[in-house]
Amino acid sequence: MAVRFTLLSPVLVGALRGFTTPGAPVTAVRVRCVYTGAAKAPGTVIEESTEEYKFVERLIPPSRVPDPPKHASRTPSGWTPPAETPPTLPYMIRRSRMHNIPVYTDLTNSNRKTTLVRKVEGDIWALEKDVKEYLKELTGIELPTQVNEVTRCLKVKGHFDKELKEWLASKGF
Repeated sequence: MAVRFTLLSPVLVGALRGFTTPGAPVTAVRVRCVYTGAAKAPGTVIEESTEEYKFVERLIPPSRVPDPPKHASRTPSGWTPPAETPPTLPYMIRRSRMHNIPVYTDLTNSNRKTTLVRKVEGDIWALEKDVKEYLKELTGIELPTQVNEVTRCLKVKGHFDKELKEWLASKGF
């Protein structure tokens, strides 16, 4: 087995030889190691064990969040499972990665309150019409909304996240 080291710092070389040079401290040291041979002991056998891999699998993080267990209704934590079959509407709202309804609140400029409905698939304009009707029944006034077809997002003026989450869960999303 042949190993070659290359030291490129005069201060490090001097320190290894037993003396130092006065001056500015060294900011970078580069050590290069080149391995040019294979060390193989005679009679060495490499064995691949699949039985012990189960201990390694426990350490690897899961690549995705597992599907939630089946629940008949709302859980004690407040999570609502989606309906068995998706509703027959012109739009679909996919659950988030953690299986939650993707409705969020946003506070910008310390006073502008908006509610975001994300992950909308299909006719986003029909969803906007239905949300406007629902919130008009709830508040009595027609609230301004903004549709972004590129990001598949619907913005509503005001914080209505709890109301919209309950409404979407009752529709089966």
